[in-house]
Amino acid sequence: MSENDIESGVWFVYDGECPICDYAAHALRIKQERGELHLLNARSASDHPLLNMINGQGLDLDEGMIIYCEGRLYHGKDALQFMGKYSDSTGAFNITNKGLFWSESIAALMYPWMRGVRNALLRRLKKTKIDNLDLKSTPIFADIFGQNWDSLPNVLQKHYANRPYSNDRVTVEGRLDVSCRSYLHLLRPFYRIVGSVPAVTEKNVPVTLHFESTPDTKAFHFNRIFYFSRTKPYRFESRMQQVCGNEVIEIMRFGMCWRMHYGWDGEKVTLRHKGYALKIFEYYLPLPITLLIGRGDANETAVDDDHFDVDVSITHPLFGIVYSYSGRFKVVGMNAS
Repeated sequence: MSENDIESGVWFVYDGECPICDYAAHALRIKQERGELHLLNARSASDHPLLNMINGQGLDLDEGMIIYCEGRLYHGKDALQFMGKYSDSTGAFNITNKGLFWSESIAALMYPWMRGVRNALLRRLKKTKIDNLDLKSTPIFADIFGQNWDSLPNVLQKHYANRPYSNDRVTVEGRLDVSCRSYLHLLRPFYRIVGSVPAVTEKNVPVTLHFESTPDTKAFHFNRIFYFSRTKPYRFESRMQQVCGNEVIEIMRFGMCWRMHYGWDGEKVTLRHKGYALKIFEYYLPLPITLLIGRGDANETAVDDDHFDVDVSITHPLFGIVYSYSGRFKVVGMNAS
């Protein structure tokens, strides 16, 4: 099939392994004046000219279905709005489309929830991602650092080597000096509930960090184990996801999030505070709690090809630095799937 063959009618590109997407594709009816509706299962048509066009524009089919009509690609919420505007009034599915998705604002509000349900269903069915952009061939953080990725020292590229949709795992070990001022001790129950930093003061604490990927997500899983001398090992587990560009959000237990800006200043990786949020399904609700618990910032500096230094701090606007940990780590294991 040539590119000229896709210029007539409406093309609906969907995930044939997703029951919801499959139902939507086969239930959709388009107004007659828009032309014939063509269905394209993205999992079985990887060499189709339309898929080549989609890939060329960098549109991720794991982030949303696509409708193509009259030379324009509608992705995600825009595809929903197209369905709401141009579907006919035959059947409950099409009537629902017209009632819910006629508005750009409503489509933008609804789509993250629908995408979240789809992703949860695919995980439950143990289906792999489409990965039409072949993201699993590139480290997650390569896109976050952008043009600075190639400038990172070797050890920091090892640190951030995990690829999405894989079983990659990088392990580093080191020792940290952990300092927690009395103010933050008052917030210890909160930190324990959300599974965040340990509110403890101790020097030379052995720490193991595992950076992990999973086949069903683009997230960078960050699992820390602190071996304190007088308590059982403390586990701090989170996952990091790119919001856009070099903005990243770290998600902890119960959806508590820390937003940050990742950068490279030529000497060190910098993580700069951009606020807190609460993840509710696929939405991030801003939380105005920086004045309560302080802002988090971090630096990572290469020492040699296997070692790097870490410096993390939480600074309260009134009380200064109320929490910090710093030390040196060594990359001890890299397992690529």
